[in-house]
Amino acid sequence: MSWILVVVLILVGILLLLLELLVIPGATVAGIAGFGLIAFSVYLSYDTYGVTAGNWTLAGAAGASLLSVIFAFRSRTWKKAGLDSSITGKANTFEDNSLQKGDTGVTMSRLAPSGKARIKGQYYEVQSIAGMVNAKQEIVVTKVEGNRIYVKQK
Repeated sequence: MSWILVVVLILVGILLLLLELLVIPGATVAGIAGFGLIAFSVYLSYDTYGVTAGNWTLAGAAGASLLSVIFAFRSRTWKKAGLDSSITGKANTFEDNSLQKGDTGVTMSRLAPSGKARIKGQYYEVQSIAGMVNAKQEIVVTKVEGNRIYVKQK
């Protein structure tokens, strides 16, 4: 039995535990397998090399597991791995009287049941009240409620 096998089992076990903690939700096979591999490598160390080597392996495996979890949960680690962008989209914003019932426009995308439309030269997110409406169809505003615009095909 080689020390390389014990070290590889510990590293694979730690990798599976990190995968369980960071990627896979819940207690799944990856976490159980990771813990099992670490425990088995410590057992092999005790069985093959004796109590002193087993104690050192147990301490090293526990320390390496703890350090890897601490490193994985540091905020700087996630800043490197995560996206650093902001959302530039916006909700429908318009004056209270700029859109009214009866205004007409043209769909820019298919309304299934919501999509984009151009009304009075402005682009809005609209919702169809009468099912799907294909693109490039004339529409009529039937109701404006808050920032929602309801339309039907003309």
